[in-house]
Amino acid sequence: MQAASTIAITAPEMKHRLASNSRKLENMITQFPQAVPEIPVSNVEKAAEYYVNALGFHFDWGNDEGGIGGISQGDCRMFLTNAAFRENEGNSGTIMIWLNLSSKQQVDELYHRWRAAGAKILAEPEDKPWRLREFRVADLDGNQLRVFYDFTWELPHQQE
Repeated sequence: MQAASTIAITAPEMKHRLASNSRKLENMITQFPQAVPEIPVSNVEKAAEYYVNALGFHFDWGNDEGGIGGISQGDCRMFLTNAAFRENEGNSGTIMIWLNLSSKQQVDELYHRWRAAGAKILAEPEDKPWRLREFRVADLDGNQLRVFYDFTWELPHQQE
C-alpha cells in the first residue's frame, strides 16, 4: 500500500484560494433557515406518540401509511420517516440530534421533565470537559437527542 502524499500550501496560497471561493459565494444566500432533521423510525404514529407523551413535542401532521410525519416544539421542527419512505434515499441508520438550550438551568429542567414523563434517559446532565452541560435520551428506535448548553463564554478567558 502506497503512503498518501501531502501537499503543502503556503499561507498566501491559502488566502488566495479562500478569497477566490468567497467571490464565487457572494451571490448565494447568506443566512440559512433552521435545519429540519429527518429521524428514521419503524412506525411514524408510534414514534410520534413517544415524542408527544415523553418529550413534549406536538404532532403536526402525517401518518405511518404516508411514511412521514412532522413534529415540533417551539422553533424546533423534525420529520419522522419510516423505512418505506426512506428506501430510495439511503438513510437508514439511527441518528443523533443536538438540541442547544440557553442555560444550564434549562438543561436540568428539561431533563427532570423528560425523566418524569418516562423518557428513556441514557445519560444524566453533566458538565463535560468540552465545556458543554449535556444529557442524552433515546427514542423507541434508538435515535438519540443530546440536549446541551455551551458554557464556554461563561469561563474566564484562557490562552490555549
